[in-house]
Amino acid sequence: MHDLRDQMQSLGPDLPFPPRREDLQNLVVQLDRAGGSRNWRTYAQYEDGPVVPGPWGGGVGPSAGGAGGTGGAAKGGAAVTDGLRKAVREQHAPIFQRVDRDGQPWLAIGMPVDFTDTDTDTGAGGGGDGTGRTGPGATPSATPQRGKPSGLIVYAEFALADEKADISALVTAAQAGALPALALAVVPALFAARRVLRPVRRLREAAERITSGELDTRLPVTGRDELADLTVTFNEMARALEKDDAELRRMEANARRFAADVSHELRTPLAAMSAVTEVLDEDAARLDPDTADAVRLISDETTKLARMVEDLIEVSRFDAGAADLHLDEIDVAVALRKTLQLRGWQDQVETDLPEGLRARFDPRRIDVVVANLVGNALRHGGTPVRLTAYEASGRLRIDVADQGPGIDPQALPHVFDRFYKADAARARSSGSGLGLAIAMENVRLHGGTLRAANGPDGGAVFTVEVPVDPLGGAGVGAGPEPGGEGPHVTAPVSGAGDTGTEDTGTGGTGTEDTGTEDAKNEEGRP
Repeated sequence: MHDLRDQMQSLGPDLPFPPRREDLQNLVVQLDRAGGSRNWRTYAQYEDGPVVPGPWGGGVGPSAGGAGGTGGAAKGGAAVTDGLRKAVREQHAPIFQRVDRDGQPWLAIGMPVDFTDTDTDTGAGGGGDGTGRTGPGATPSATPQRGKPSGLIVYAEFALADEKADISALVTAAQAGALPALALAVVPALFAARRVLRPVRRLREAAERITSGELDTRLPVTGRDELADLTVTFNEMARALEKDDAELRRMEANARRFAADVSHELRTPLAAMSAVTEVLDEDAARLDPDTADAVRLISDETTKLARMVEDLIEVSRFDAGAADLHLDEIDVAVALRKTLQLRGWQDQVETDLPEGLRARFDPRRIDVVVANLVGNALRHGGTPVRLTAYEASGRLRIDVADQGPGIDPQALPHVFDRFYKADAARARSSGSGLGLAIAMENVRLHGGTLRAANGPDGGAVFTVEVPVDPLGGAGVGAGPEPGGEGPHVTAPVSGAGDTGTEDTGTGGTGTEDTGTEDAKNEEGRP
């Protein structure tokens, strides 16, 4: 298109205007000669006059693309289609179109020619030469006609077979050279990738083993590259983790052993002290008031200390995995009512207990759990306290709810932590902080869960879920039932605690009891 425009700018000023057929024939001959290597064939048409050299050639196949949105077949064999000529006249702009003729690609161009000044080149046909001659490149009269269409349109067409052949040859050469080169490059690339990815894969597998607890995992170091340095760093990290883990386990074992040993050593003198304080309590009424108060204080503190020692001993049993579970098939309603009666709570607690519901559990341990939860609700919650039990999906569910202020949301995640007390300023309380921890461990021993939450209408809600038959595996490990009360927290696998505890009685089982209860701060919150 640039070549055709350049030729028209050169030949246009010499064209007489209005052009005759002979003038157009001469223009076409000069354009064909100037085509050179393009080997194009040109046509010229002035307004609605005949096309020169015309007529258009034989038939042409469908165009490969419409010019200006118009396609169609050309008259005869020319690549210049009716659509191209129409688009040039309507848009008055140079337009090109690619067409297929007899299976070969052709390019057709249509270019209108405008008048210009003698000083300005604005049209495709070129500018004037300053001689005053009339033509598409010069003003034919004293009135300037700058930019006005002259009515002359030049068309050119030429085959793209050579270009197509060149492109095909390039594609063939690229395929012939690239495919073997690609095949040759893939093999070393795979070896290189494997060499890089194999150490990374080993690192990933080693990290997974460490995550699963195999802290003695080490990797062989090969080479001196960055991956080798990374492997060395990984081994050092694993060695440090193993050392720290061993140290922490040793310290934890020592701490547990210390607590257990101290508890057992204190048990005998505390038993003697308890016996002495009982005798002093009997004679306190005959003593002077100050001495009587001191005796009662010593008696109370001795009792609390004895209970704390019993709690520590029980916790040490759980930590050592020595806690025994003595299962028996028990009537649930009878067992829970007995827990309330032994502590004199039957008139203070509302119950909704199903008759005839039987479950296999350790009655002593369930008694400790229920006594702890109900005792906390009575002391630190609001009445009425409600005890509910029912079976759902093979699991026994026991709910203890009160109407108190509930549990502080900040303390809720920690209510089962050992020795946890919400109000640090009031750490001195009537309990040891182990009641809920022991209750949780007793429930876990049955394969169940213990959760704490705030009820939708206020008050705290503690929910116990244990399998109806632990030996049968029904419901073991099942999660909380859908529709539970509000947000809740489940205690961790190991140690948990409450917010101050004290003994709630032995429950009359004839065995050592570790029942404890939660002590909250003076504002009624844990």
